[in-house]
Amino acid sequence: MNQFNASRQPMQSQRPNTAPGSVEARKVAERLMDAMSALLGLIERETELVRAGKIREAMTLEKQKQELSRNYVTAVSELKANQAQLAKSAPELLSTLHRHHDAFRAMLQVNLTVLATAHAVSESVVRGVNAEIQKRNVPNTYTAAGRRATPGPRHITPLSVSRSL
Repeated sequence: MNQFNASRQPMQSQRPNTAPGSVEARKVAERLMDAMSALLGLIERETELVRAGKIREAMTLEKQKQELSRNYVTAVSELKANQAQLAKSAPELLSTLHRHHDAFRAMLQVNLTVLATAHAVSESVVRGVNAEIQKRNVPNTYTAAGRRATPGPRHITPLSVSRSL
């Protein structure tokens, strides 16, 4: 009878330990913190360069930014998969990660604002240049009603823009 009861109870060594302990939780958190710090440093550098008008230099950071973004997404996915276990084993660590992530998002918002401003300014410049070019190419004539004649398609010349700086 002892053999029967003993065989029905699961053995402790056979159960997989899927919940991370404090060491594993700290490793997951460290990977996310490292990914956020590296990406944040690069984003701050990109923001500085764009603000200074050094667009070409900022564009050279693209490949590195993609790699760091992949690392960040991987770390976030790992954290999400272990969030319940982290909340149980290290709630203070999880709250620290949330605070750091809020600061990270704020810096991302600043970066996006700077990039959007640079985009709007460059688009405005290109549109202004195009308007000036079109003014020079359009004949200055009037209709029988005394209104300015609108140019036909043959008078409008396209503007070529090189995307490579």
